Amino acid sequence: MTKLSVNINKIATLRNARGGDVPNLVQFAKDVQVFGAQGITIHPRPDERHIRYQDVYDLKPIVTTEYNIEGNPIKQFIDMVIEVKPTQVTLVPDAEDVLTSNAGWDTIKHKDFLKDVIKEFKSNGIRTSIFVDPVMKQIEGAKATGTDRIELYTESFAHQYGLGNEMGVKPYSECAVLASSLGLGINAGHDLSLDNIQFFKNNVPDLLEVSIGHALISESLYFGIENVINMYLHRLK
Repeated sequence: MTKLSVNINKIATLRNARGGDVPNLVQFAKDVQVFGAQGITIHPRPDERHIRYQDVYDLKPIVTTEYNIEGNPIKQFIDMVIEVKPTQVTLVPDAEDVLTSNAGWDTIKHKDFLKDVIKEFKSNGIRTSIFVDPVMKQIEGAKATGTDRIELYTESFAHQYGLGNEMGVKPYSECAVLASSLGLGINAGHDLSLDNIQFFKNNVPDLLEVSIGHALISESLYFGIENVINMYLHRLK
């Protein structure tokens, strides 16, 4: 079964909108794990627009499933991740001014940088994953960095699927086959939803984990968080 990691950035955004502690991020993380989520994902950014750096530390003792911290590996981020020691760190090349992640790594151009960062995380016992576009040469480049896993950036698939183009999953299927042959674990995330997750999972072999936040939280406004988590788990079986 593909694991579901719930990205709770949007809960932090809602909390920050009023400057208080409602909804409580730690309690929400506890609850979604009770409801069946198999991981918690956060993506702190330097401007702390949603997840604050203190949240990273506050969540550590209550995440009893898998703790996945995403982000651009600037020094502040690296130091924090090494101190917290999550289950997994996912490296994302996002610029500070973007609203959300919008591209994967050029694993060939940034090979040496990624190798050094990944080596440091792995020496501290932290599983590594890098955010990549579904491009064969980037998968091969990822292997050369020494990463444990890749996370396929699924925005393109979600867009094409929404247009009725089921062939939009083909690059992801092909990259997954290649990644598996190279010994890389496969994660995926970005714009996955209740509408498209089952089709994606059924067509992308060896999918270990999906990280879903925006759609899952939005869907929960209508159906409730516990129901939505169970709907995802059913589709991921």
